[in-house]
Amino acid sequence: MTQPTHQPFDPAAQPKGQPSGSSPQADRAPGEPADPRSLGEIVSDVTNDLTTLIKQEMDLAKAEMKEEFSKAGKGAGLLGGAGLAGYFVLFFLSWTVLFLLDNWMPIELSALIITGVWAIVAGVLALTGRKALKESNPQLPQTQQTLKEDAAWARAQKS
Repeated sequence: MTQPTHQPFDPAAQPKGQPSGSSPQADRAPGEPADPRSLGEIVSDVTNDLTTLIKQEMDLAKAEMKEEFSKAGKGAGLLGGAGLAGYFVLFFLSWTVLFLLDNWMPIELSALIITGVWAIVAGVLALTGRKALKESNPQLPQTQQTLKEDAAWARAQKS
């Protein structure tokens, strides 16, 4: 293992415009700008900051969407399985009712009655589902909050 070597003090290594041990505010002459950077450097820094900020917001939105889609996918799979099982329950229940009604009326009429009942159920479910889809509004609360903060930050940089 090598021991770190100590470098002698090099005054040329100091940042420009800042002598060692002093702050930029204390050494500036009256009328001299507080920020030694040129306008081009400031614009470049702001542009770089905004680019980084936008990339971070996009990454946050992607991560948030991925997490939400993962949860929704699992839930949809489980609901799909439940729907299939429910379909078989209703299918066999319908056949049972069909045979019960056959005791009192012709089988054709009992099948027509059951078909009508299922048509009504399908219509009600379709209308309810359509209403629920219209009311849905997918939100990305964390992304929205950070975008508001970023807008406030950008306004502060502008002034």
